Amino acid sequence: MVEPRANKVVEQTQICPTAPSDRRRSRTLSLPLTFLDLPLAGPIYVRRQFFYHFPHTTHHFSETTLPTLKRSLSLTLQHFFPLAGNLLCPPPPNKPFILCNDDDSVTLTIIESSGDFKHLSANHPKSLKDLDHLVPKLTFTTMHDDTFIFPLLALQASVFPNHGICIAITYCHVMDDSCCSHFMKSWSSICRTNGVDLTFLENSPPCFDREVLKDPNGLEAIFLRDYFEARSTWKDKLIGQSGGDEDYVKATIVFGREDIEGMKRWVLNHWKKSDKFNTPQYLSKFVVTCAFVWSSLVKTRYRDDDENEEIKEEYFRFAADCRDRLEYLIPETYFGNCLTLCHATLKRKDLKGEDGFVNAVKVIEREVTDMKNEPFKDAENWRASFTKMFVLGSTLLVTGSPKFTVYETDFGFGRPTKVEMVHSFKGMSLAESGDKEGGLEVGLVFRTTEFEYFNSIIEQGLEALRS
Repeated sequence: MVEPRANKVVEQTQICPTAPSDRRRSRTLSLPLTFLDLPLAGPIYVRRQFFYHFPHTTHHFSETTLPTLKRSLSLTLQHFFPLAGNLLCPPPPNKPFILCNDDDSVTLTIIESSGDFKHLSANHPKSLKDLDHLVPKLTFTTMHDDTFIFPLLALQASVFPNHGICIAITYCHVMDDSCCSHFMKSWSSICRTNGVDLTFLENSPPCFDREVLKDPNGLEAIFLRDYFEARSTWKDKLIGQSGGDEDYVKATIVFGREDIEGMKRWVLNHWKKSDKFNTPQYLSKFVVTCAFVWSSLVKTRYRDDDENEEIKEEYFRFAADCRDRLEYLIPETYFGNCLTLCHATLKRKDLKGEDGFVNAVKVIEREVTDMKNEPFKDAENWRASFTKMFVLGSTLLVTGSPKFTVYETDFGFGRPTKVEMVHSFKGMSLAESGDKEGGLEVGLVFRTTEFEYFNSIIEQGLEALRS
């Protein structure tokens, strides 16, 4: 195992949103959360890294690139001003909300890393601890009345002298991945043109209108109750949280277009053999790739566990963007969470068996079909089902999506050589392939002894699809 590399802090600065020219007095703004924000409000963070080739010294970066990064970030935050604010979570019965003041800012940390850029930006396994050093941390505070205060955003640029740069974002989940992609592409677009061209942002400004989301089924009351139940556990969890002692590695599996098309053909052939009257409605690349990985992962992690497979359940949990799935129009640039939460369930034996891949496709495809027909089906039971997943079985949580085209985030260094997400052992990250058109990148976290076996399962599975 490679030891975590030393990192030297070069600078830590606070970046304030550029004040609009028409502002004549200070302001304090409160942005309420919607019913779809409540299930994700609190200490729930997303961490993403963008690696770029940058064959220059740290001094060169500080003198030429950093001023542009700062100025473009300030200009971007003028339009995404809530991100400089804080999430305030007062005690019941008060609802959480975002508070923004004129003197709010975002922390930008610059470090110089002695790590191996080529190693850390590759697909092969690398230490999760090493990756963790490259993402900024967000820390909470509490007020005297037991109100939690969570900064919404932190950013970090790690320079690997004469090799590369990693720009990383950590954000509180009061915005979803679609918002993060919009923010990062806005910032990178302004940076790429040295603040001269604001066309991207002017053509697609973020929408903060809370009235665009409707709650005809009264879910807010249910989600608020669940939020207060979760909030009651935060103090103990936040005070006692630690990174753990176990070593994990993060690796990326890349599936090309031909691999994915082979999965679809295989599934259709086997589906017809067992049920020729009911063909799948949504046999997408998401469905088949996730099913293939899920079944392979269960075969890996429980290859020696035969005792519980008859009763143990495996859960596959994913979120779906609802901006274009509701009966009314949601702006593409809506700022907040516009997600529905879905999960598929299978007995462990049905995933480990010979038909594990097809079985996984069937349950995931059914969930996708139900979600498209009724986006918030069973939403009142989201918290109860999530709790059940972690108590009674093991869960794989999907984060990211190929639809966000993260490899188009260009700060002026060209396309990223690698886009990474730092997540837990229970996570699975998805992105479009940076190298293979029409392909997918799947990021997974493994115990150090697992990856080789998992990779052999994947290779055997792909070989079977080709035969």
